[in-house]
Amino acid sequence: MSPQLVLSVVFGYFLILILISFLTSKKADSSTFFTANRQSPWYLVAFGMIGASLSGVTFISVPGWVGTTQFSYMQMVFGYLAGYAVIGLILMPLYYRLNLISIYQYLEQRFGFWSYKTGAAYFLLSRVIGASFRLFLVAGVLQLTLFDAWNVSFEITVAITIMLIWLYTFRGGINTIVWTDSLQTLFMLSAVGAVIISISNDLNFTFGEMVTAVQESQYSKTFFWDWQLGSHFVKQFLSGAFIAIVMTGLDQDMMQKNLTCKNIGEAQKNMFWFSVILVFANLLFLCLGALLYIYSNANGIEIPAKTDDLFPMLATQHFSTFIGIVFLLGIIAAAYSSADSALTSLTTSFCIDFLNFSDEQSLSVQDTQKRTRLFVHLGFSVLLFVVILIFKNLNNEAVISSVFKAAGYTYGPLLGIYAFGLFTKLQVRDYLVPVICVASPILSYLLNIYSAQLLWGYQFGFEILLINGLLTFVGLLLITKKVAHV
Repeated sequence: MSPQLVLSVVFGYFLILILISFLTSKKADSSTFFTANRQSPWYLVAFGMIGASLSGVTFISVPGWVGTTQFSYMQMVFGYLAGYAVIGLILMPLYYRLNLISIYQYLEQRFGFWSYKTGAAYFLLSRVIGASFRLFLVAGVLQLTLFDAWNVSFEITVAITIMLIWLYTFRGGINTIVWTDSLQTLFMLSAVGAVIISISNDLNFTFGEMVTAVQESQYSKTFFWDWQLGSHFVKQFLSGAFIAIVMTGLDQDMMQKNLTCKNIGEAQKNMFWFSVILVFANLLFLCLGALLYIYSNANGIEIPAKTDDLFPMLATQHFSTFIGIVFLLGIIAAAYSSADSALTSLTTSFCIDFLNFSDEQSLSVQDTQKRTRLFVHLGFSVLLFVVILIFKNLNNEAVISSVFKAAGYTYGPLLGIYAFGLFTKLQVRDYLVPVICVASPILSYLLNIYSAQLLWGYQFGFEILLINGLLTFVGLLLITKKVAHV
């Protein structure tokens, strides 16, 4: 693909997003930005959440991951179903009953000021890391397909990428995101389908032959039972369940979309259909990964050392121009569908949780508060830019693995403190909660490093999240206080 063609595709795509932003941000106030006035159709939220959950990480890394881990990722996906059930049946009714804007307001009501701020701070840290990884990925693709040809630096590529997100989210906020995410989910899934069809045609496969080729390939093994490995089924299933709980149910980014539905009934329908469709969407990505390797082997194409590069390399250098365009639309849609909502949720959490935009006066359309919100939105854009540049110099492994590893440490305290709040009636010494929530990830990290020596060769996978959450829970038990009874 020529740089001019790539530029035309990117320009046209963002014109559509900016048009949607214009239409959805008319008469927008802070309530529209934060909650979409709680008028979003549940089916639109469900479809858009698919793109936000999959993201550019899934689009690039999961297909490449197949070469080394086969279909073992499906073990986590099955765990997601259990996690989403917990969200729909336990967490979402709580959030709607308390009429929350930021889900971390629950922690203040349950424990106190320091618990509330600690939970919100961990979300900010977790989401900045996750969004930065995802934008790092799409910026790399744009660099490869467009900006390298014009000798534009990676730093400029990242700046342009983030600026485009800011342009179509700064006015409408979550109300715009609900609509743009749905469009971007459509682009992403259509792109995967088109690439699968193209590969099948190139290899002269019928649909049945394609399914058989994937099933009989070395890449299709799904279930693993060696307890010492991180890919063991029970480890992966439990990790998937708890990752779903923390990265969706305890994450302001994902739950902010759910809280825009009209009522709890519609929000639960959204969660049910979203979780079912997500299973099939992930299976589609894994099948795509197997086909990419089968295609490469059949055509004598050397597999890149970094598996994240396989799909972009084939799409831009070996497939047709049409598929190259489809891939570009897919990766942009995948990355932006998660990054745009991340920027909005970071702004929401900071304004609600740290600047106290929580009363009716703060949510009204006042010039001072609107300016503050815009500055916060811009500030997080700059922060993402800086973190992405740090990742460029540090990251040397599959992006999806890095995201989940980071999540295991930053979401663990959230898992522990919410579990303690929901399943006990105990009170804690609130001022000590930050200490517990800092100590638990550090202990988890040390345990993970020395697990083989301490636990007879056992190696932690993503289940380190559970250990982190458990340590937080036990730490909270140690700082409980007696409540005087009248």
